[in-house]
Amino acid sequence: MALLPRTVRGEIAPMLRLGAPLALGELGWMAMGIVDTLMAGRLGAAALGASSLGNMVVYPVAICATGMLLGMDTLVSQSHGAGDHADSRRTLASGVWLGLALTPAVALAILGLVPVLRAAGANPRVMTLLAPYLRALVWGMPGLMLYAAFRRYLQAVDFAGPVAFVLVSANLVNLAGNWALMFGHWGAPPLGLEGSGLATSIARTYMAAFLLGAILWRERRTANPPCRVPWRPALARLRRLVVLGLPAAGQILFEGAVFGILSALAARLDEVSLAAHSIALQVIATTYMVPLGIASAAAVRVGHAVGRKDRAAAATAGWTALLLGAAFMSAAGVALGTAPRPIARLFIADPAVTSLAAVLLRIAALFQLFDGLQTVATGALRGLGDTRSPMLAHLAGYWVVGLPVTYALCFPLGWGVRGIWVGLTSAIVIVGVALLTVWARATRVHGTIGVPGRNCPDR
Repeated sequence: MALLPRTVRGEIAPMLRLGAPLALGELGWMAMGIVDTLMAGRLGAAALGASSLGNMVVYPVAICATGMLLGMDTLVSQSHGAGDHADSRRTLASGVWLGLALTPAVALAILGLVPVLRAAGANPRVMTLLAPYLRALVWGMPGLMLYAAFRRYLQAVDFAGPVAFVLVSANLVNLAGNWALMFGHWGAPPLGLEGSGLATSIARTYMAAFLLGAILWRERRTANPPCRVPWRPALARLRRLVVLGLPAAGQILFEGAVFGILSALAARLDEVSLAAHSIALQVIATTYMVPLGIASAAAVRVGHAVGRKDRAAAATAGWTALLLGAAFMSAAGVALGTAPRPIARLFIADPAVTSLAAVLLRIAALFQLFDGLQTVATGALRGLGDTRSPMLAHLAGYWVVGLPVTYALCFPLGWGVRGIWVGLTSAIVIVGVALLTVWARATRVHGTIGVPGRNCPDR
């Protein structure tokens, strides 16, 4: 610690105060998926594969839509850093309108994936379970979009505690819903995997309602509470959110769609390969949640500094976040490389599945550090207002390099699911190095390149 510059040592504490609850919240978000997977495993390998496949195809669509709201990180945090709290609230109103407008498109896109997966040759037993599961998940999309808008506002004004609490408590709602609706307890019908989707939708609605209550509670004694904010759509501000959000959503789409394609490729293999692939994805998605929380904190801390016009503080915040993300993911890589089999056994007892999943986890250990770097750098750049560079890096890394390598290794060269994960490793390494380079250049050459989010005219 003493070897670090004094400015970095001073930034670690505030970064952790914001990043720790956000990382806990991200882990709570992922825990819902893990609980769903564990409980689906009790229904058999086909249900386990359908649950994971469903989450992998829904994730890029839903998270891409919530990515359109990531511009709120830039606008709200920069306004908050400059002390313009009324401007922050006007961005909240625009974020809510944008989230609601996107909800129908999200629902239609998810439902439209069912015939696409059938045409792609997905396992028929998996598809029988997948279709009703996706229909049940669609009911939670309005809650998910409102939750995303409320969450981005709360964390950008440095009030992250409710975000962590709601995601942890939502796991209890989801667990109770799964127990009742999947297996027919407490008088509910046994709906199997469809019940899991309904439980998730209920939990997401609860999350949105809780965060709305947190916003009202926080601002009830202010001079300009949310009820006094102009709630009519402000076209100029909505346009600004879209300009920032489209590249961010594109980045998420490029990354998430690749993971969906990888799951679809794994679904063309045998059930053991798909189950092992599903387990490995759940594990790396869990480790990813911590740097994702740190990335959100980086966006806020960098944005606050840009709003204050403090370039040095913005650079320090970004580098501190990168250091924290790299430290955690290095430790995660060591854990995956040294104890993959016990981790795989947490999900299923089938020896064939756990043996193959252990191989995949050892491969995943190789890219953990680079995954942390690319995730945190994306957040730091978003605080500056740069959402374009991460989009381009993900497009090049995943689609130009990663996906072709993956397909070639999996099918023509006959590596199977192992080839999928080797190709994934090559993509993540490229993206991590590229975004670290972009951040270093931004802070070295320009100090910071913040795109102001304040004073958006509302028309």
